[in-house]
Amino acid sequence: MYNWNTDTKELEKNPEEYTIWKLEQLINYGLDGEKLNRNILIRYWSKLRIDPIYKEYLHFLLWPKQS
Repeated sequence: MYNWNTDTKELEKNPEEYTIWKLEQLINYGLDGEKLNRNILIRYWSKLRIDPIYKEYLHFLLWPKQS
């Protein structure tokens, strides 16, 4: 993934922040062939700042309603 407006070298020094940033970028701007790791997505769910529509859809996929 190429990002022109963020210093990823500096961001990689803090692994948690980098992981959250990368998840947000992938979800908001496209996966570009990458796959999301479900466990990591669930771990950082409450910290993600993503489009509300995407978040609602992902919530539906991650925690399907049990009947």
